[in-house]
Amino acid sequence: MASVYFHVPFCKQACHYCNFHFSTTPRNKTLLINSMLSELELRKSELSKTELVNSIYFGGGTPSLLSTVEIKMMIDAVKAKFSLSSNLEITLEMNPDDDRPDYLKELKEIGVNRLSVGVQSFFDDELKLMNRAHDAEEVFLLLNKIKEFFDNFSLDLIYGMPLSDLDKWKKNIEIALSFQPNHISSYALTIEPKTVLSHQVKNKEVKILDEDKVLAQFNFLMNRLEEEGYEHYELSSFGKPGYQSVNNTAYWSGESYLGIGPSAHSFDGVTRSWNISNNSKYIKGISSSKPILEREVLNEIDLYNEYLMTGLRTNKGVSLGYIEKKFGLRFKKLLEKESQNHIATQMLYWDGDVLKVSRKAKFLVDGLASDLFILNI
Repeated sequence: MASVYFHVPFCKQACHYCNFHFSTTPRNKTLLINSMLSELELRKSELSKTELVNSIYFGGGTPSLLSTVEIKMMIDAVKAKFSLSSNLEITLEMNPDDDRPDYLKELKEIGVNRLSVGVQSFFDDELKLMNRAHDAEEVFLLLNKIKEFFDNFSLDLIYGMPLSDLDKWKKNIEIALSFQPNHISSYALTIEPKTVLSHQVKNKEVKILDEDKVLAQFNFLMNRLEEEGYEHYELSSFGKPGYQSVNNTAYWSGESYLGIGPSAHSFDGVTRSWNISNNSKYIKGISSSKPILEREVLNEIDLYNEYLMTGLRTNKGVSLGYIEKKFGLRFKKLLEKESQNHIATQMLYWDGDVLKVSRKAKFLVDGLASDLFILNI
């Protein structure tokens, strides 16, 4: 299976915590969309003809700024160029303030069958601190009507907010659950370099939440959602049975994906590539049929380390059998040896021949994985 990802690099305004590539002016929007369609044609051979596309994902940026006519053009282009799974999932990231008359209805009509709603918080003070373009009222308006058109939707939430405490976070979760989403993605607030939030923290205008309080919020999130029947299938992802994100699962499973648009990443199982993070230069490269991108061919050690990182973040864990088959006996023995200390401290454990992260250590999984990385062999 394979996925196609469209990075739509436009936003109404810059969220203070975000370091993704985007532009707050829609200049050259039509030209950029046409360039993305051209890139899809130029790079379609990077996905194997034998692979079925089972996900089309519109991310960003804010893809819900696009009209349904523009989105349909991009969907139709994928359908014309690739063999499609009968269970094709088409996801659009949507901000609550982008709802307009008939927009949800039109999205459903053109084939979008999953929405990922950028809620982040149900509290105006937190939304204001993030510099989100929407307020809480707009969130409630959208979520109160969404089920009329979509039975498959996800909510994004951010924990560890400077203004937050455990009680407030619990209220965020309970409000989210009241809308009965099939999926919830939740991320800890991180201080990314060169963002407004980074500047605010440096100048002591904003005080970040203590790590133990962030951990308490994560633990509540994990426990409460599992009580409600959500499967914690990846560190930041919780889905009801049958509602795991096809796009995200592809990333964590090492499947192929083709990223279209400025800054978009692609992977074919061995080679990773990423487009230039500049709209004008991106358009210029596509117009000359020479996409401006960088490529990295992953060697055996890179692929092994990546498998450790992605596997440990998921509930599937890391399989010794797979490692021996894919990388050889010496990699298997090395993992058995290097994991012993973390096994002893009960941060990791063996489920048969599969290495998994214990419940108490899930919040620390990225650090645990990096401890197991091989630099040379």
